[in-house]
Amino acid sequence: MSDTDEDAEGPAVPLGEGEPVEGAPLARVASRLHYAIGKSEVVRREGNTVIRTPDGPRELAVILEETDEVYFDTKRAFEAAVRDVIGTGPIPTAEE
Repeated sequence: MSDTDEDAEGPAVPLGEGEPVEGAPLARVASRLHYAIGKSEVVRREGNTVIRTPDGPRELAVILEETDEVYFDTKRAFEAAVRDVIGTGPIPTAEE
């Protein structure tokens, strides 16, 4: 790759023109944690983080209150437990 003015023009993939979606993707939050980890430690570190859900943005601590899991041995286990609570599907934008 060369350091030309073309690189500074903007992203190679055009971004949408709609309103940004509130909240962080679950995968981003999950990648900031180290596994194995207890639910209480996740709440301490990331509980105030708002994540994107099919029903709109929600605080992670509130979502974790709805799961019976107390320990996540892997990233996959954490994501599965959260998705069991929030479900899967398209994330609504501010326009929807």
